[in-house]
Amino acid sequence: MATTLKIEHGIVDFETWKRAFERDPVGREQAGVRRYRVCRPLDDPNYVMIDLDFDAREQAEAFLEKLRGVWSRADQSPGLLRTGTGSPKTRIVDEVEAKSYSG
Repeated sequence: MATTLKIEHGIVDFETWKRAFERDPVGREQAGVRRYRVCRPLDDPNYVMIDLDFDAREQAEAFLEKLRGVWSRADQSPGLLRTGTGSPKTRIVDEVEAKSYSG
């Protein structure tokens, strides 16, 4: 099963953040990201939640370290909200069960 790096943080505005995300300064695919999901709370357009799926925990940990370097530089992460919320919240989790329902 997959290992997922979960990230949550405030943003200045979605379009600015999305452009920075699409620039992909760390190289998601080359670093082992197999799939990603970007979500936004319905009640907060200035917040994002990202799930990055990897085959191995070590890949997720290495990628998180690279991301921390990006987040520390405003020029590489212009959409990141830098007041009030602090650093992005992160957590690496292992999937232990998954089930799909039809219908």
